Amino acid sequence: MFEYEFMRQAFIASTFIAITAGIVGVFVVSRNMSFLSHTLSEIGFAGASFGILIGISPLAGMILFTIISSIAVGSLSSESSRREASISAISSLFIGLGILFLSLSSESSSYATNILFGSIVGISTKEVQQLVILAVVVIAIFIIFYKPLSFDSFDHIGARAAGLKTRLLSIAFLVTLALSVSIGAQIVGSLLVFVLLTLPGATAKYLVHTIPKLLMVSVGLSLAGVWLGLYLAFITNWPVTFFISSFEVLAYFCGLTYKNWKLNH
Repeated sequence: MFEYEFMRQAFIASTFIAITAGIVGVFVVSRNMSFLSHTLSEIGFAGASFGILIGISPLAGMILFTIISSIAVGSLSSESSRREASISAISSLFIGLGILFLSLSSESSSYATNILFGSIVGISTKEVQQLVILAVVVIAIFIIFYKPLSFDSFDHIGARAAGLKTRLLSIAFLVTLALSVSIGAQIVGSLLVFVLLTLPGATAKYLVHTIPKLLMVSVGLSLAGVWLGLYLAFITNWPVTFFISSFEVLAYFCGLTYKNWKLNH
């Protein structure tokens, strides 16, 4: 399998994508922002389509749209009473915009398929380098803000009482989430990127209880999902996204079953 350059590129890219998604996913789950990762995936579709329309890379367009929108949507949906309506309205708008941008562009429908479902096996060396740089930026941000972000994510009231700048932390997290959506969409597409950003972190919560262990399990599940997905896609010629999402869903239900078993014993 590794005799093929495109598979080597795919494994390098997917490894950094999985590490990023695994780390960010723990905080997505702890901050109850799974809804936002789903919305940003749809916004990312519009951003990538916009990039194609104006002649820039889909990744650049996706980053532009998701960073701006993550801060706006995060602020707009801070109150749970209006969260559902806000997210529904914004998601609908950006899906419509994405379809409009693609219809106005001169590219073929294969671009839409790549944006929606990912195209990891066709990723170029330049794109791999871009993903690695973005992943390193996200990981560096989390290393810098690790302690205050962990405090704010798992005990928001305590963090505010301690005088932490929770607003700044929220913005930093939203930017890293936006970058993670843009990175992850390259392998599973904008439709299913939230799978990597929510399920490994949610599964880890059922298995372990300290933040370092949560991060380790979440990253491990993300890596296992993308590596196994690439291998099975190579030997079957089935979509890699199918295998990744199936593995993460199966792992989630196994984690949920384990938690219920422990509660009953």
